[in-house]
Amino acid sequence: MAQVIITINSREYAIACENGQEARIMQLAGILEEKAQLLKNISGRIGENMLLAMIGILVADDLVEARKSQSQATAQPATQPTDTAALDREIADRLRLVGEKIKAVAKEMETL
Repeated sequence: MAQVIITINSREYAIACENGQEARIMQLAGILEEKAQLLKNISGRIGENMLLAMIGILVADDLVEARKSQSQATAQPATQPTDTAALDREIADRLRLVGEKIKAVAKEMETL
């Protein structure tokens, strides 16, 4: 069993993982750190527990959207050509929605 030290919001955590999975754990921790920095930049000082909860919500939102996209993609006929402009618009719309969600959460946190 291997162990990796990850850093999220300037805090180190020792994570046990299977041998050979160290790089994957570091990659995943990097995603969490990116979300932590994004939230901190939007809302300033956040308590650690609240920050980790909000990171979890953002990651869960990403997962739900990815699953939705995957199910929509498998429902489309394979012969349908890909419209990259439409895909770009869809991605932009999703990013805008995630940004709005982050702002709403940050605004809610300011009242706490």
